[in-house]
Amino acid sequence: MNVLVVDDDPELCDLLSTALAREQHQVTTAGSIAAAIRELERAPADVLVLDLDLPDGSGLTLCEELRSRRSAMAILVLTATGDVATRVRGLDAGADDYLVKPFAIAELRARVRALGRRREREPLAVLKRGDVELDFDSRRAYRAGLEVSLTAREWAIVELLARAQGRVVARDALLAEVWGEPSEAANASLGVLMSRIRRKLGHELIRLVRGEGHALG
Repeated sequence: MNVLVVDDDPELCDLLSTALAREQHQVTTAGSIAAAIRELERAPADVLVLDLDLPDGSGLTLCEELRSRRSAMAILVLTATGDVATRVRGLDAGADDYLVKPFAIAELRARVRALGRRREREPLAVLKRGDVELDFDSRRAYRAGLEVSLTAREWAIVELLARAQGRVVARDALLAEVWGEPSEAANASLGVLMSRIRRKLGHELIRLVRGEGHALG
């Protein structure tokens, strides 16, 4: 995969580049929002590893700009604080996952792998539910004829439920497949993303089966 690491700490960029390159990823780095945009215009990335505290602004600004362009690139946010408010702001800005500094390199590699796993599967056909149309091949979503932007992790959730063909997917199975682990932090993120998917695509699309999990309506 092509991975872009955006952080203004050169030592950390070098460390992450080396660690991710060992897993056969093609890694480039940028130290600012402006540099990151130039890199993405030169060569699109599959996964963006993004620090929030950058010299020319917050990483959330870049997150929001990419999502406004309908980019489905997976975004892993690096943050110095792991409080719920920070996680929610990141997810609302379009991030797919977050990692609190300091972190273990092995965990970062695992999260990048989890974000990239969706690219290894055969695409689903176009799925229609009511006024919602999901094209898994082009990764474009429409509601009432208008295009809706979904993040990489939102696509991963919807795709996993679509593959179940109406069967209930246990919450722990969703967490393990999409996040790589059924942790407390992942559980909190799932709740935020489910609410966001329903807001974008309608509450009828995903059913919550209490005590069991979720299913496509």
